[in-house]
Amino acid sequence: MTLPCAVVIAGPTASGKSGLALALAVAFDGVVINADSMQVYDALPILTARPGPAHLARAPHRLYGLIDPAEPCSAARWRDLATAEINAAWNSNRLPVVVGGTGLYLEALMDGLSPIPEIPPEARAEARTLFETLGNAAFHHRLAEIDPVMAARLPLGDSQRMIRAWEVLSATGRSLAAWQTEPREGAVAARWLTLALAPQRERLRQACDGRFLAMVNAGAVAEARDFLARNLDPVLPIMKALGLRDLGSYCQGERPLDEAIAAAQSATRAYAKRQMTWVRHRLKPDIVLDAQLSESLMTTIFMKVRQFRLTPV
Repeated sequence: MTLPCAVVIAGPTASGKSGLALALAVAFDGVVINADSMQVYDALPILTARPGPAHLARAPHRLYGLIDPAEPCSAARWRDLATAEINAAWNSNRLPVVVGGTGLYLEALMDGLSPIPEIPPEARAEARTLFETLGNAAFHHRLAEIDPVMAARLPLGDSQRMIRAWEVLSATGRSLAAWQTEPREGAVAARWLTLALAPQRERLRQACDGRFLAMVNAGAVAEARDFLARNLDPVLPIMKALGLRDLGSYCQGERPLDEAIAAAQSATRAYAKRQMTWVRHRLKPDIVLDAQLSESLMTTIFMKVRQFRLTPV
């Protein structure tokens, strides 16, 4: 049986993924499906670089601004939503174009996830409360006492994954590390063409810095101020949106704006570096694009996509 086709576009932040996804969707009657863990939330459209009205008007876009920011979106939940959108695209004879820089989401889609049972809300709430009570370092120390394997894998600042490790052990009696050794489940059966944008380091650094300045000019400071005024749980995933805490520190008078911008730019560059590491070592893309997108390069990409769709397995 010949599997249906889907395209995945990955790469670091500020590399041009959204623009390439839109171009492919327009050229191949496609549907753009978001795989960015921040853009799924109905909040911070500027800071998360969510596609604007001009993009949305040119091709269908799915899974953007969908989930209340007070609600965590797990990789399993996103995978289920994305699977439904991919099937809907196929049923409409459209090409799914999955785009985003969240590696865990893409792995969940193409490779599946470990079969961890659904964690009861009370166990999740208990883990979050304990983290808030103990604080980062003490919580990590406590986790190391009961689950040394997971604690050794998680840096002190990774509060979300530390809480996840605690809640899984508490609810299932088994370490997350042990669950992760189980065969993965739930991968979408498709023929995947994976494209990775991999700009040269200096060009990517400049793109990260320039994009954040553009966000500030577009109103990111007011956006951050208004969002933080909602006083949401600080361990929610949306609170890790790049630049949010840095601009928040400026809004609270803790540092001047130029220092806040510089800190956010530095964090963005560091995040882009981690994304590039994932692309190189985990994704193993079919096509790596390390040059500036141009008309001639787009022509080559379109040709490869056409060949992929026409080539039977």
